[in-house]
Amino acid sequence: MSNVIGIDTGGTLTKLAYLDEQNELKLELFPSNDMELVKEWLVRHPQVEEIGLTGGRTEQLRDVLKTMKSIEYIVEFEATLKGVRYLLEKDGHYIDSCIITNIGTGTSIHHMFNNDHVRIVGTGIGGGTLIGLSALMTGIGDFNEIRTLAAKGNRAEIDLLVKDIYQGMETPISGDLTASNFGKVGITEHVNHNKEDILATIQGLVGEVITTLSIQIAEEKKAQNIVYIGSTLTNNEHLKKVIANYTILKKRTPIFLQDCGFSGAVGALLNISKYNKHE
Repeated sequence: MSNVIGIDTGGTLTKLAYLDEQNELKLELFPSNDMELVKEWLVRHPQVEEIGLTGGRTEQLRDVLKTMKSIEYIVEFEATLKGVRYLLEKDGHYIDSCIITNIGTGTSIHHMFNNDHVRIVGTGIGGGTLIGLSALMTGIGDFNEIRTLAAKGNRAEIDLLVKDIYQGMETPISGDLTASNFGKVGITEHVNHNKEDILATIQGLVGEVITTLSIQIAEEKKAQNIVYIGSTLTNNEHLKKVIANYTILKKRTPIFLQDCGFSGAVGALLNISKYNKHE
């Protein structure tokens, strides 16, 4: 492997990116509440000389590593955008303008145009919301379990749809759109909903809020493509479907990167001067 790596220390997960002997991108994942695991990985890979570092828990990782390696810091938003540009081309997308929606613990929405970018807005609704609400409502706080069970759930008995309101009438908008997330629970007889349905509905809430904001920004900036990234999307086909369906309904094009959770780590890697020499 190369002697440089990129690390993104997120609120929930810490992501690591490097190149192997064949110049192929390799990725690793660690829980951010145990930075010692990152240190142990570095001990097993003594050839690493320099680290590109970004993310909100940067100082926590610095404290663990001490002076173990040379560290080059890059601001999180800049790292993410560098990584997105690289991963877009890696996946065969060649676009000059798009909205980038980064779904991490919370969500940050950017406008990328040519070689520039600007952060437009953010929301506290994100992966942290998904895990927090899931833990409160079902007792399940493990992301992998949430993702698996949500894919089996049905939102029909929990969400209030437009067609539920306009019974027997023509609806002014699509009847299958959500009128109120969780809105059916308060106006129907009490039902003991299973965990799968509750988790699917929580994901629906998170996905629809994030997508609505993204579409509004896309309309304002006249951008056709919305690139959705972030660890919350990793292997989460149910959430991707929620996001894609609404994005397409509003006549925008959703793009999901293959390595959607590693944009920051890849950008931190790209930021290192030694990486460019290696290339």
